[in-house]
Amino acid sequence: MTVTQPERRQIIASQKDDLPLIYGSIDFEALPHRFTTDPAVPAQMRPDMEGERPRLLADGELVDLIATYTMLGDRVGDAYASLIPDYGFQRLVTMLVEACDHGVESVEGAPPELAAFLADMEQVPDWIDIDLVRRGAALERNLAAHVLPYVIRGALLGTFMNKYAALPMAIAGGLSESTAGKRANETAAFFLSSVLPGALDRDGIAFKSAAMVRLMHSMVRFNIMKRTSWDSSVYGVPIPQSDQMPAGFTGAFFLALQATRRGRSEFSADERARVEFARYRCFLLGLPQDLLPTEPQAIVDIMATRHATLRRDFDDDTCGRLVRATIAADIEKEKSPINSFRVRFERSTSKLFLVKSYLDGDEARAESMGVAVTPVDKLRAVGTLAFLATQVVPYAVAVRTPVLSSYADRRLVGKVERVLRRYSGAEFTTDGDAYRHHSA
Repeated sequence: MTVTQPERRQIIASQKDDLPLIYGSIDFEALPHRFTTDPAVPAQMRPDMEGERPRLLADGELVDLIATYTMLGDRVGDAYASLIPDYGFQRLVTMLVEACDHGVESVEGAPPELAAFLADMEQVPDWIDIDLVRRGAALERNLAAHVLPYVIRGALLGTFMNKYAALPMAIAGGLSESTAGKRANETAAFFLSSVLPGALDRDGIAFKSAAMVRLMHSMVRFNIMKRTSWDSSVYGVPIPQSDQMPAGFTGAFFLALQATRRGRSEFSADERARVEFARYRCFLLGLPQDLLPTEPQAIVDIMATRHATLRRDFDDDTCGRLVRATIAADIEKEKSPINSFRVRFERSTSKLFLVKSYLDGDEARAESMGVAVTPVDKLRAVGTLAFLATQVVPYAVAVRTPVLSSYADRRLVGKVERVLRRYSGAEFTTDGDAYRHHSA
């Protein structure tokens, strides 16, 4: 259920008392430097939406909503991660894995924080239509099987364009190629697995992955606040809910943007199912209903307001190094000649995806980040898109043809499973050693 603004403020402020190991030093009465409503201060907006900023900033209710969720972490995940001094990093991971696989009751000496963590995920909220979620997952399989492996790296690069949002990843060790590759691999594995039948159910593979992602984020918060000189007056809360929204809701945002630009105020039935699928996946990752609207204009506005209030700042030592490490990283675990061939095309396509989706086509800016887009990259990307069209279009027709739909869906499930095998080995953890002696 939605909460009122006073209730949200109380929830935010209570973090200081309820989770002192993480939030004891943060002043929740003051917004951090990263958050701005000054129209004269450049914000992290898409160039094609900058003209909307005055309208967005004038919506006090929406701005206040983003302000509060810029100061909220994950209460149940953070409470469990705060047990690191008592149980140790590895033991918390092991207990969560066992609880996901066999239930909390199977974990000897399970702390109440673990039970609360999983209970928060297990109950499907009344604002989610689970039948629509399953329909949305089926509709997403085509793109997941064919397109996602070629754009996931580029989508991740887009999350590194702002130093305020990207710094936790840098501190967590993401500046190295090996760690950047591990994170990209885990991200791809989670989003791929989530479209499989039953994957988001309590005993599904993506449910477990979502729990591990949440724990990883909470461990990052704990380690940053305990082991570094994090300046909360500048950066606020590490990995706040407002920063997690774009990662999980970007697909819904693009659907909403497309609908609004075509003059539509409502989604089609298939679009609505895909949005509901994204909303439930975001819920499992810890996002509240307030950040997950269902109508096209509301989705565009809430995402755009987050960007309109995030101060623009690209720091090469943080953002640039993350971008370069991610471009160079090996994402797929499976090594073979055909995979090596495929990766060349994937990397080139990801470069173009970054330039077109996040840099407004500015190749010079991409090159200044260390992402040079060569003529060969463009040829590979064009070839990749042409190849993907030959895969996506026939399946899009087949899944809507009664006599072919079941067969086509089984084929898509098999394709997703084969792609997942290439990304096998995701761990969804964070190495506490990466935080020592780090200044923020």
